[in-house]
Amino acid sequence: MASSQMPHIMKPKALLFDLDGTLMDTAPDFFPTVNTLRKEHNLPPLPDETIRLQVSNGGWALTRLALDIPQLASDIDTNIAAEKNETIKGQRERLLDLYIEHIAKQSGLFDGIAELLETCNQQDIPWGIVTNKPRLYTELLLERLADQLPILKHSSVLVCPDDVEKTKPFPDPLLLAAKKIKIAPQDCWYLGDHIRDIDAGRAANMFTIATLYGYIEPHDNPNNWQADLLVETAQEVTDLLLKTLNT
Repeated sequence: MASSQMPHIMKPKALLFDLDGTLMDTAPDFFPTVNTLRKEHNLPPLPDETIRLQVSNGGWALTRLALDIPQLASDIDTNIAAEKNETIKGQRERLLDLYIEHIAKQSGLFDGIAELLETCNQQDIPWGIVTNKPRLYTELLLERLADQLPILKHSSVLVCPDDVEKTKPFPDPLLLAAKKIKIAPQDCWYLGDHIRDIDAGRAANMFTIATLYGYIEPHDNPNNWQADLLVETAQEVTDLLLKTLNT
């Protein structure tokens, strides 16, 4: 566990999580999805780890990866350019159709997440999900895993990009989540594995936790994200939460 300042940390009144790469390891569902699309274009399969690193960047980035189209300078530039390219747009739709076939088949909670969520439930601390994953796929994922992972049924709030005009890195989704559960943003912790998560959390005035176990690309440096805290495991968050309850 690390932090640039390590301020006194107050007990949170709610925990909010990014989905892919933070709450759940959903990358394995994308391995066959991406490689099936590549096979359709007579391209060789990619290693699982190469696909894993792009999952947090969403459908446009995975489509580009599948088609061997170089990424642009930024996510925003990439998405704008992709939306204007009918070929990429059509192939993204194909990728998402393939994803529906594979969604939830190999996904699961990261190590220690179930214990963290159980701790929240035991302490009457609401928790929820704020993701850039469209609601169709988010709800399908959660529904298919509900019986296998009943802890997911205890989520207090779910905010998807469909619910706001501006998605992360803007604070709008986080502010909406806080409003829905009637808790002030400054009383929430937000966990994420991408700089957009931390930027959104900081802009919403939440306590931000960067989850280093997530889908972080080799060129990225979470130390530069200005998160309040960096953690290697979910267990560290549980330990910190329990510590705040006893002080």
